[in-house]
Amino acid sequence: MSIVDNLLANLPEVESPLQKKLSFNEKLKWTLIILVAFFLLSVIPLYGLGPNNLANFEQLSIILGASFGSIMSLGIGPIVTASIVLQLLNGSGIWKFDTSTKEGRTRFQGTQKLLSIFFIIFESAIYVFMGGLAPKAELVPAQYFIMQWILVAQLVLGGLIVLYMDEVMQKWGFGSGVSLFIAANVSMEIFVRALSPLTTTGSWAFGSGQPPVGAVWVFLLSLSSGDPTGAILSISTILATIAVFLLATYFQSMKIEIPLSFGRIRGHGIRWPLHFLYTSNIPVILIAALIANVQLVAKLFENWGHPLLGTFSGNIPASGFVLWIHSPDILRLIITNSFSSFNVLQGLIYLLFFVVGSVIFALFWMQTAGMDAGTQARNIMNSGLQIPGFRRDERVLTSILSRYILPLTVMGAIAVGILASLADLSGALGRGTGILLAVMIIYRMYEDIANQHMMDMYPGLRKIMGK
Repeated sequence: MSIVDNLLANLPEVESPLQKKLSFNEKLKWTLIILVAFFLLSVIPLYGLGPNNLANFEQLSIILGASFGSIMSLGIGPIVTASIVLQLLNGSGIWKFDTSTKEGRTRFQGTQKLLSIFFIIFESAIYVFMGGLAPKAELVPAQYFIMQWILVAQLVLGGLIVLYMDEVMQKWGFGSGVSLFIAANVSMEIFVRALSPLTTTGSWAFGSGQPPVGAVWVFLLSLSSGDPTGAILSISTILATIAVFLLATYFQSMKIEIPLSFGRIRGHGIRWPLHFLYTSNIPVILIAALIANVQLVAKLFENWGHPLLGTFSGNIPASGFVLWIHSPDILRLIITNSFSSFNVLQGLIYLLFFVVGSVIFALFWMQTAGMDAGTQARNIMNSGLQIPGFRRDERVLTSILSRYILPLTVMGAIAVGILASLADLSGALGRGTGILLAVMIIYRMYEDIANQHMMDMYPGLRKIMGK
């Protein structure tokens, strides 16, 4: 056994449940525990923190499931970054994993955890030593240096907590912690931006002369004060948010059902669903996290005096690579009569970057997550199922599934990339990407919960379906 294998075998891990399938109530309990723990940890501030230069990157923190300035400042960033890097290495053949075998998948998952720990340490050091999360400036040099390492240690601790909370969710809850944290952050953000009566400074808006954060209140106040531009801007963001919700739900419900029969039970069969968004929200999570990480690193480089990836005007990209992967608020620009041909080019490049990135990550994920035609055919065969009218042969089943899985992977990734980028360009509440992710995550979690509840209510279905 190699050194890497020894290291992977000795990584701490969350113990799997002893029973093969957990009950609905047990999974629900652990999901709620992790969700409450996530919100509680998000409000614990970092000890010794001075200037928080990341505080204004609110949109990036939503996508990363982070709360800058708290012990959860890293969020899911290191986990997603590790997934991106490992899939690129695996897809390019530089570091190949045989994910068709149990040993290969175990090695892949262990390597991803090891890379996640590396990025937790690396990003913690980057955030602190490049000035994103810095100690108080009045400290003497020796105390300042010590406090920097104390901040790094707190960030590493928070990152490890997130990593293992994600593992708890995968083994004991519904879905994954990565998805849950994004959905929780986005849902809270939408609620605040739609209904909060407070100002950006946290004071009560009514009577203060400052506009509230909530778009609903802004719309009502704009109507009462005779401000048509403000009313149109606020109602357009609300309508864009509703449109994204409806389109995402519609795309998520689209699927192809392949009829399957039980070889040993005559007259019984099921339909094997292949969703139009075959790889679900994974491509959007990966490409959005990639953009978020690039913008954070670019800002830190600029603060360090080396704007290698571009410059910022406040917190808005002003030049360089980060400008072209930043979405302009097209709808707001049109309403305020500030629209230009440059905004069209910027929007098109952003859309193209999102679509191409989504397709690449969808293909990589399909191959590495056991969602390819060969693995799915093997799972169907092991469940005692077959397609009626065809010979019970894995190669035949693989050939039939290949007609659907690859086109669904590509078309679904293109559709979700276009929807996510257009939602961003429309300036929906909480940003379109976040809304799209939340809808897809909640919809998929609803399906998982409904299926689990059905299995608990009718245990006989578990035996028939091989669950």
